[in-house]
This record gives sequence, structure tokens and C-alpha cells, in this order.
Amino acid sequence: MTSVTPFLWFDKDALPAAEFYTSLIPNSEIKEVNRSPVSGDVFSLTFTVAGREFFALNGGPHFEFTPAISIFVECADQAEVDKYWNALTTDGGEESRCGWLKDKWGLSWQIVPKRLGEVLSNPDPVKAKAAMDAMLQMKKIIIAELNVAVGE
Repeated sequence: MTSVTPFLWFDKDALPAAEFYTSLIPNSEIKEVNRSPVSGDVFSLTFTVAGREFFALNGGPHFEFTPAISIFVECADQAEVDKYWNALTTDGGEESRCGWLKDKWGLSWQIVPKRLGEVLSNPDPVKAKAAMDAMLQMKKIIIAELNVAVGE
């Protein structure tokens, strides 16, 4: 059976990044760590985040992450949004717009409450536009502000 696994290229911090991600998100674990037979340093590893498998490589400084690829996390409520947003922007992470951020390793994440999809797909086009306009003004998505925008 064919499998598809996201491959993440880190300079040298694949293991600390994977340890952080797996400690933050439930149903996550480090599966296998491969070390260089010469230096003993971590070369590659596999891990899961919320049950999704990833492969990570310590490949050196040749490539960097780009926001063209991001990890999308749909959150149940504001508390969950706040938890992930705060953890991922701490210690060198960067906030962006519309629920996007970069963690301290430069990997882009979208931390999005389920409510955002609901208000953006509102059958009333005026309410859907109001939700879009509100979202475009936000960094971290605030559910209460979305609800105000759509009159709820």
C-alpha cells in the first residue's frame, strides 16, 4: 500500500521540535529516532502529531520552511486556540495574520477554531463577508469577535 508522509527539513533541531510538538498536541508520539553511526547525533526521526505521521531530518542550513506549507490545526473552542497559539508563538515564534503563525523553528501553523469555518460559510452573504472582514483584522482568531461580526 502506498503511503504519503510530510517530510520536514530542519537545520539541527528535528528532535527538540518533535518533542515539543508531541508534548503539545494529544495523540502524538515520537516513533523512531535514527542517529549517525559516526557522530551519534540525531539524523532523522519519525513522529506523529494527532495521529498524523511526519518524517523529520536534520539536514543542515541549506533549506528553510516557507509559509506555502503549514500545519492546520482545527480547534474546538477559544481555550484550545489560545493554548496552541500561545505555546507555538512563545520563545521565538512569530504571529502572522488570520490565524497563521511561525513556531521558533520557522514552521508555519494555522490555528483555527471550527467556528471560523461556520461563520465564513454562513448562507447569508452579508454575514459571511462580515466574518471574513473580521478575520482579516485578526492575528489570533477570536471567536467572540467573529460572533459579534455576524450578529450573534
